[in-house]
Amino acid sequence: MKLYEKTAHELHDLLKSKEISATELTQNLFERIDEKEKEIGAYLEITKSQALETAKRVDEKISRGEEIAPLEGIPCAIKDNICTKGVKTTCASKILENFVPPYDATVMTKLNSQNAVMLGKVNMDEFAMGGSTENSAYHTTKNPHNLERVPGGSSGGSAAAVAAGEAIFTLGSDTGGSIRQPASYCGVVGFKPTYGRISRYGLVAFASSLDQIGPLTKDVTDCATVLNAICGLDEMDSTSTAAAVPDFTKSLVNDVKGLKIGLPKEYFVDGMDNEVADAVKSATKLFEKLGAEIVEISLPHTGFAISTYYLIAPAEAATNLERYDGVSYGARVDGVDVVEMMTNTRTEKFGEEVKRRIMIGNYALSAGYYDAYYLKALKVRTLIQKDFTDAFKNVDVVLTPTAPTVAFKIGEMANDPLKMYLQDICTVPVNLAGLPGISVPCGFNKENLPIGLQLIGKPLDEETIIRAAFTFEQNRD
Repeated sequence: MKLYEKTAHELHDLLKSKEISATELTQNLFERIDEKEKEIGAYLEITKSQALETAKRVDEKISRGEEIAPLEGIPCAIKDNICTKGVKTTCASKILENFVPPYDATVMTKLNSQNAVMLGKVNMDEFAMGGSTENSAYHTTKNPHNLERVPGGSSGGSAAAVAAGEAIFTLGSDTGGSIRQPASYCGVVGFKPTYGRISRYGLVAFASSLDQIGPLTKDVTDCATVLNAICGLDEMDSTSTAAAVPDFTKSLVNDVKGLKIGLPKEYFVDGMDNEVADAVKSATKLFEKLGAEIVEISLPHTGFAISTYYLIAPAEAATNLERYDGVSYGARVDGVDVVEMMTNTRTEKFGEEVKRRIMIGNYALSAGYYDAYYLKALKVRTLIQKDFTDAFKNVDVVLTPTAPTVAFKIGEMANDPLKMYLQDICTVPVNLAGLPGISVPCGFNKENLPIGLQLIGKPLDEETIIRAAFTFEQNRD
């Protein structure tokens, strides 16, 4: 039985009925990793002994006739910027190559309380800066649908692991689309919740006002299940919201009758693949056929989103990455004095994309330029938020492509960072506005590469986009 092909909820039923054991399931996943990992490169660290110990605990619990939680015994993988006690967390960077956290991130505490089985830590763009996983200091992850293509980023390892059957679900982080874009490229479901819905405690900071942890899964049902496990207020995170957490699985309803879905004209941009546009338009027609009302809307400041994001995110990154100085923790490269030591450490241990963003951020925050760049970007961010607020007065959900193209070839944009940044045009506004968004597969192009559909919701209204995504999933070809 190919257990790695099944969803978390299917495996939960098999575990409950004792048709399989958690140990058997975990071993099946490690066999799949042994089979596929050399060509995919999704993992940075494998935690086999720890995983089998957890699986054994679950089996003992089942044998005693005890109830098990929905994710109990389910094999998963964790993006390498989420702290895991006793297991290396490198952020795919040489500057943290030997860092072993003394504590768990809150999301890990929550998963561990359900005895989810962590198979290991997965690859990413260094410090989550990039959209292809080519910026990892260790290796480039490949797209399981086509090994010459990128899996997206920065959560490329997370998306590739699910798509290749190397994990049943994964956790990623999303700063400007880093869950949704790789989900689109790899043909899986990726969810970015409302800012504050999931604790960021233990998530290594890139841009603190934008970062959010979220799940990548095989289907929408698994997505809702994982959200149930990891959402909620956390006193360790001052940005964590106190809003009540609903049971997201109750939103798995196959019905969109009467739902108003907004289609923003600004998202069908020049340069978008015709096949992507056609797939999204077909999805729109399906929603209409199922009883939803399609409303054309305008989000007029969308064109400024990329510029705004690439001022705010690097500014916050420059501040957050100041701590990696060769003194407190992390790698150190010696010098004749403290200045040379810090310079050598940061020059040799940070990758090119990280250094690029630190320089942009420090420039934007420097005296004489703060008002012209960073402050102006904050004002435009407010206008982008207002665009969505106005749109949601007339619609329940906003529908867009997740990315303007399918997965591009490895190396294709390596020397053109601006072209790479423009891949985020559909996802960045969601982070700037702090909204929830989900990417679900909506088709393939003629080369059999996946295309993703993005659904954006009102603040703290994850339930509506889960219902819309689930309905689409149940009725698509």
